[in-house]
Amino acid sequence: MHQNQFIYSRERRRFGRQCRFQDRNELIVSVHPSGRQRLKYILRNPAVQATQLSCQMALTTMETENVTLDHRGMDHYEGGWPKEVNSLDEEQTLRHRKKVEREDSWGEQVLAMIRTTMAVAEQNNTLNIYQNFFADLPLELGHDIRMSFRARVCNVFHDLWLPARRLRSIEWMPNNDRQFMTQFTNQFRRGERLRFLADEPFGETNASFVWDVKNPLKPKITYDCHDPVSLAKICPKDENNMVGGTGLGQVCLWSTLEGGLPVRNCPLEVSHRETTSALCWVHSKSNTEFYSGSLDGSIKYWDTRDLKMPMQELLLEPEPQERQSRMDSHGVTVLEFEYTIPVRFIIGSDMGHVFVGNRKGMTPTETLLANYPLFAGPVRGINRNPFFVKNFLITGDWRARIWSEEAKDGPSTMYFRKQTQIVCGAWSTGRCSLFVTGDLNGVVDFWDLLLHQREPIHSIDFKVTIADVVFRPEGDLLAVALQNGDTHILTLDESMRQATGKEKALIAAMFEREIVRSKLLEARYDEVKLKRKTLLQAEEDRLRMEQEMSAIVELDPDNPDEFVMMIEGDEEFRTAISEFQDIILSVEKKRSKRQVINEPTVFEEWSPHDELLQGDLITYTYPGNKPPSPMNNDIRFSLDQRYSEGSAKQ
Repeated sequence: MHQNQFIYSRERRRFGRQCRFQDRNELIVSVHPSGRQRLKYILRNPAVQATQLSCQMALTTMETENVTLDHRGMDHYEGGWPKEVNSLDEEQTLRHRKKVEREDSWGEQVLAMIRTTMAVAEQNNTLNIYQNFFADLPLELGHDIRMSFRARVCNVFHDLWLPARRLRSIEWMPNNDRQFMTQFTNQFRRGERLRFLADEPFGETNASFVWDVKNPLKPKITYDCHDPVSLAKICPKDENNMVGGTGLGQVCLWSTLEGGLPVRNCPLEVSHRETTSALCWVHSKSNTEFYSGSLDGSIKYWDTRDLKMPMQELLLEPEPQERQSRMDSHGVTVLEFEYTIPVRFIIGSDMGHVFVGNRKGMTPTETLLANYPLFAGPVRGINRNPFFVKNFLITGDWRARIWSEEAKDGPSTMYFRKQTQIVCGAWSTGRCSLFVTGDLNGVVDFWDLLLHQREPIHSIDFKVTIADVVFRPEGDLLAVALQNGDTHILTLDESMRQATGKEKALIAAMFEREIVRSKLLEARYDEVKLKRKTLLQAEEDRLRMEQEMSAIVELDPDNPDEFVMMIEGDEEFRTAISEFQDIILSVEKKRSKRQVINEPTVFEEWSPHDELLQGDLITYTYPGNKPPSPMNNDIRFSLDQRYSEGSAKQ
């Protein structure tokens, strides 16, 4: 484990010799108890010591010859024939058949075959293989019959420095599934002096190691840095490049083939103001671009070919503006990107918000599309389901949430609660319904969405806070990182790494059902919100009308100045009066521009028919010889005058 081994070699012919024992009395050494040493003895209870080394008695290495196997098939039409008999020759087969039938053992062999055949035939006739024999049994009968879920520790890897450094993250190597990288941080042990355990030193105090799954004694590659490294990520599309963030806010680039110190660093003046807390590689033609985030609220877009200046910088604001401010920004804790969705990336903040980002955006408003408050504390981890990439596992505070992008206003479809804070989580790469969470008490829980959603199907207690959990791409191994610097490799049982035939269809139906339920709740919430807004508006209108009516009633009729002041203070009334005056002025203006033409009446116009009036004066007499009234005289005078004027014109 810590180079505590001794190799003993001897000749092969000396193994297996007879041991001869003799009885004799001889005092070799006598050590008397010491009182001073006894006073220094401290009883520790309980005492737990973990080890994986055992005494190696012998080692034999040999090489065996390779055996080549070939699989061939054979069709039997009449049974097996000896090699010297040609099955196509009818005479030879008939002769061999008669020879066998003359033997005494032939009859016994036929009887034994008949008995076996009849037994199998009777079994087939007794049971109907298409009938369901257990349909009428109660459901409680098989309650205790469950599938076994087990996971055992197959190897333990320790930090090579004492006191052990804090283990930050684990990552499996993309090009070799037998190797994984453990990333340590020495950021919180600057005042302590570390010492190396092995005889041969591997890097400095800020080094990270690449281990082989079968060899916990010596790391394969070492990556070192002058400053404490807070996080490191290997490019999934180009395994030759690895980027990391330091405690000073800088980003560095390593070559995974060479190891050692970083190839290039970014200048301190363009780095983050605080520790680099999040990294993620993004899709590009050259596979050299990545995002980095920090607790200072900034997200920077880099290209490994030129780390002198970031290509883009953004502040994580809940309500982004054209002119951003660090006072309103959230600290970045997690960055997540999926290569199958090259435009979107997900951001987790220290205030419990999850942001959806757009890589094609040119302004902060276009880049940060939406944010959702999901947790009461910082977001610990964001992991996509490898089979359904639109569904996430997000861990934070005391909950683990299943999150989806399709539900816009209420993206959290389901969540799982514990009494202790959950610090990490990971989807299984072998089963689409299985995921793992780790908490502060050191308990790793295995959850199956199809079996149970209130309690885990299996739990393992490590007694130390869990730092990270990562599945191997095949899904058969699980790497568990502890904060004390140890890494445990768990071998999963077959039921936890292989999916059934209907599992994918069932989990897809469950996700779809939860998304539909979330959308229905969103629609109902919008409806209630609109109804409440309408009721509030009606209540405000009613109160305003009551105030207006009360103001009218409270007027003093003996005080006209109060009425004038009320009119002058009422803006709506003044607006209505001004509009009425404008209408009156426009009507008067139109009337002033109108032209009036006085046309003569019928009585004023002359007509040729007036010539018929020429002749003697017609005198009207009234019955009874009554004198004419003054009105009749006026009519008569007008007629005489009209007649005289017509004569003059003629």
